[in-house]
Amino acid sequence: MLTTRYVTGSPVWVDLGTPDMDGASAFYRDLLGWEFRSGGPEMGGYGFFQLDGRTAAAGMQNPPEQGPPSWNVYFQTPDADATAKAAEQAHGSVLMQPMDVMDQGRMAILGDRAGAPFGIWQPAANKGLGVVQEPGSLCWLELYTPDLPAAAGFYNAVFGWETSAIDFEGSSYTCVNPAGTEPEAMFGGIVPLSDDPTEAESGPYWLPYFEVADTDVVVSKALERDGKVRMPATDLEGVGRIAKLADPYGARFAVIKSTPRQQQD
Repeated sequence: MLTTRYVTGSPVWVDLGTPDMDGASAFYRDLLGWEFRSGGPEMGGYGFFQLDGRTAAAGMQNPPEQGPPSWNVYFQTPDADATAKAAEQAHGSVLMQPMDVMDQGRMAILGDRAGAPFGIWQPAANKGLGVVQEPGSLCWLELYTPDLPAAAGFYNAVFGWETSAIDFEGSSYTCVNPAGTEPEAMFGGIVPLSDDPTEAESGPYWLPYFEVADTDVVVSKALERDGKVRMPATDLEGVGRIAKLADPYGARFAVIKSTPRQQQD
């Protein structure tokens, strides 16, 4: 599961690009309890979604030419430049060259073999999100891709990710975890686009899941605030109650009230 004990290849950051920062801030405040704190003029409008004083996500207002509204995920690297080169060598792409973010760290935006964008973060002063797994914070990721083996091979080459298959509802679900960690450290899954009716017509992308106290309440709030329900609240045995949503501007995300883990005898 996700923790804030970040290692190479683990999810370390998530941010929102939106055409209306004020409107998006109000939407996510109502759904997830976040308060937006601007980083000031020196950060160009970039700011932080705070949950009880801890950073749960970040975001900024983007012009339309920078692409559609979306959530973006970042993975930790000890060397952003080397990771960008590794992505190119694995038949991915560099969408934004590595750059320093003041004294906070070094970042780049890459694309995997299928074109799904993701970020990398080489931490300095900013080590990553201050809270995960709790209600209102990031708890899981899913990559939707046309070619599962190719995607798994790409991320193994770039980050050393390991995969494991879990039998789930009559099929197999592929989970990923950082190199050298136990399967319990898995933080996400890889799903063929053809396997999910909700995603079958979309392009490849990373979908963040946020933990919530009540999935149905969050779905109702999203509808009241001009969000979209892409998949209604659904129970998954042993996993939890999930729903796939989009904010009023089209950025896609999911929410889940996780099933408590059973204690082993």
